[in-house]
Amino acid sequence: MSRNPRYDILFEPVRIGPVTAPNRFYATPHAIGAGNQMPHTRAGFREVRAEGAWGVVNTGYCSIHPSSDDSPLTNGRLWDDEDIGTHSLMVDAVHRHGALAGVELWHGGAGTGNRMTRVTPMSVSGVSYDLSYPGWISLTRSRPMDKQDIRDLRQWHVDAALRAKSAGFDIIYIYTGMNFGPYQFLLPWVNKRTDEYGGSVENRIRLTREILEDMKEAVGDTCAVALRFSTAELMKLPSETHESEAHEIVSRLSDLPDLWDVKSSEWTVETVSARFSESGAQEPFNSFVRPLTGKPVVGVGRFTSPDEMVSQVKRGVLDLIGAARPSIADPFLPKKINEGREDEIRECIGCNICVSGYHDGVPVRCTQNPTAGEEWRRGWHPERIPPADASQSVLVVGAGPAGLECARALGQRGFTVTLAEAREDLGGRVTIESTLPGLATWARVRDYRVNLLQAMGNVEIYRGSELGAQDVTDFGCDHAVIATGARWTTDILSAERYPVPGIAGTLTPDDILAGAQTGDAVVIYDFDHYYMGSCLAELLRGQGKEVTIVTPAAAVSAWTFMNNESAYIRERMIDLGVDIRLEQRVTGFADGKVQTCSVYDGGAAHELDCSSLVVVGVRVGNDALYRELAAGNALQSVRSIGDCRAPGAIVHAVYSGHECARTIDADDSIEVGRERPQLEL
Repeated sequence: MSRNPRYDILFEPVRIGPVTAPNRFYATPHAIGAGNQMPHTRAGFREVRAEGAWGVVNTGYCSIHPSSDDSPLTNGRLWDDEDIGTHSLMVDAVHRHGALAGVELWHGGAGTGNRMTRVTPMSVSGVSYDLSYPGWISLTRSRPMDKQDIRDLRQWHVDAALRAKSAGFDIIYIYTGMNFGPYQFLLPWVNKRTDEYGGSVENRIRLTREILEDMKEAVGDTCAVALRFSTAELMKLPSETHESEAHEIVSRLSDLPDLWDVKSSEWTVETVSARFSESGAQEPFNSFVRPLTGKPVVGVGRFTSPDEMVSQVKRGVLDLIGAARPSIADPFLPKKINEGREDEIRECIGCNICVSGYHDGVPVRCTQNPTAGEEWRRGWHPERIPPADASQSVLVVGAGPAGLECARALGQRGFTVTLAEAREDLGGRVTIESTLPGLATWARVRDYRVNLLQAMGNVEIYRGSELGAQDVTDFGCDHAVIATGARWTTDILSAERYPVPGIAGTLTPDDILAGAQTGDAVVIYDFDHYYMGSCLAELLRGQGKEVTIVTPAAAVSAWTFMNNESAYIRERMIDLGVDIRLEQRVTGFADGKVQTCSVYDGGAAHELDCSSLVVVGVRVGNDALYRELAAGNALQSVRSIGDCRAPGAIVHAVYSGHECARTIDADDSIEVGRERPQLEL
């Protein structure tokens, strides 16, 4: 197949200062949970994006000095010359495929706690940001910067830029955004200085201008110098000469950077999930920049459609199509467009599981792409998989996310595959849950895999085929993979996570999603802490029900702090008029009343009017078929995967199915590569 001519514009080269990007596909800087201590993991992750035809591939934020330490979160470092080699590994990997390599130099200023280095953080004028990350609230406050600190900060940027040049980077960033470093100088409520670095817009941008000029003088002969710039807060500030201070700043700096990388400010806004935004949601924050500069502009928007990308370029919004999440979901997205294989794109679903991996401090993971983060340590490639003995046959029972991914990967390996699903429709939980408010994109997990499976001549799909153990045995396959999912229960756990006696008359999410009718006053007891409780609340409010969420946690959908949805969920619940009862547990339900009490000491019981109680907490695997087959030992192998094996999020199910497909003809040992530090004795 050949490229559709209407996408030709996406493959035009773009000049960025002294270097040229081979096309308009730009993998923007983003953290992946693999800093200097995991250089091979970092290099492997970035390399597959270059192989997939991203014209520019950037590493994540990279600290320039020990006074900018984001521990326990994981980031890169360029503190001294010994750090150069860990980055050269990634640069060389990217260059092997003809892409440009970029690095985002970062100083957090008052936005870091320096928990590991214990260096007192610096702030523009002594005003500290709230340093709150998941589970970690810094008690450290910052000191105001003096003139020597400013000179030092400028020099640290130059030193790091020279090291980046030595490592081979083509594009070197100054990071003026997201409440870090130089960005803090731009905000008048933070910058209270009375010298030449405070007061007017011209004074507040002075440091940014100086660092840009310093870096261009130091490395600008061979490296492009990019400015990553946040606009959201500055767009709200009036200007005497322009529409906003954001417009004025861009106009004043205009052509000084070789590239403008434009973003919003808040981490949660920049990474807003598909549940709360459409693709292209960043356009209001970056569309004004292109008319104000003669230099190329890059921005993001969770773009997966090439038509959307073309529209951004032709309308003069962006010159380069930036991506973080879509490049994680499909590192080969540009290559597929170039080869006329748009229907094979593994589209990002916007679930933000990738964000949660960063918050967890582990290598990135992705619901759609189970190979993300495993490129080096397990040798997994997103598009290639070792072939298998084609004479071997595998029966996969269950076509949910685990079964679909397992069957797809098995088929790609060359096995003779039969996929049997008890229902008439495929997709299992993703088909059901994608009907919930805001979760329509989750159906992409099903659609991508079904599309590929239907094109495989070695895969047969049987719908409406509920199989028992004898059916599986009689089928005559070499291997059986059981992916029969899980079910919600009405079990209730105490605040200490111990089971408590069941409460009669309760409903589960399965009941609601199957169309069970509720009364007018619904209480949702949510100790699952992810999306289901709030999604059901939104669904039921749309039906006109009065809804109360009771949770033992200190926030509704408490885990979603990890994927940056928490604030949006809270706002949505308030807007819908959902009553939220925090740090409460349910103790009884009878006679139209639910009894609750404090999770801390029990205390006095409270009663809520309730005609229907929905328990969102415990799922158990539907593993009866697996256990019966495993006990019979009639096949070469029997495996359980996904929720059947261990109920979890969809990301776990897809990963489980993929891992099974790769290892079904190997032993059961789990081999995970480890980065080992070299010690000087």
